[in-house]
Amino acid sequence: MQDRRDQWQARVAHINREIGRTGLAPLTWGNASGLDRATGELFIKPSGVPYAELTPNDIVILDLETLHVIQGDKRPSSDLRTHAALYRAFPRAGGIVHTHSHHATAWAQLSRPLPCLGTTHADHFAGDVPCTRALTPAEIEWDYTAATGSVITECFGDLDPADVPAAFVTQHGPFVWGPNPETALDNAVALEACCQMALLMMAAGAPLTPIDPALATFHFRRKHGPNATYGQP
Repeated sequence: MQDRRDQWQARVAHINREIGRTGLAPLTWGNASGLDRATGELFIKPSGVPYAELTPNDIVILDLETLHVIQGDKRPSSDLRTHAALYRAFPRAGGIVHTHSHHATAWAQLSRPLPCLGTTHADHFAGDVPCTRALTPAEIEWDYTAATGSVITECFGDLDPADVPAAFVTQHGPFVWGPNPETALDNAVALEACCQMALLMMAAGAPLTPIDPALATFHFRRKHGPNATYGQP
């Protein structure tokens, strides 16, 4: 059992160091977690620890349902309850990345969904990436991070969170997920690139015209699902 935990701690520590190395989260403005669905154990970055100093032993292990600490002597990320809410609501999520990357955060501060404008977006997200409503003062006062998870899950009434594995929290930043921590990181990188391209289009005065639906569907299916043809078998 401890070997399994050690492996998860190493994976989650690596992903957190990567969000720092890639510039997705300046200072300590972000966090990554992983969930071992077989055991119900959640692995998450400790609060405020610089990415470059992070070791596998620093990763805090908690029970997903109770959020009681199983292993670790550091305070878990302040976004813990948001991560937990998403894992509980999205049963195919096995990794979550939250960043304050420049372009994705700028888009979140616009408080609007990101339309699918090209094939780069369509390769990763099957449609617009939604943006949450604003939290009410009562929600902020009640439990800010749990409420943040709730407003994200509200966006997915008609959307499959496995097909659109990201959302913007209005005036805050992006939360991105995947079936494992590594894919969640890839999706965070892709979302940042898509936001950068959209903002460049806006700066050039170009209309944000959505991609042709047939082309978008082709690109998404080429990389996802049982008939995907992208990559090696």
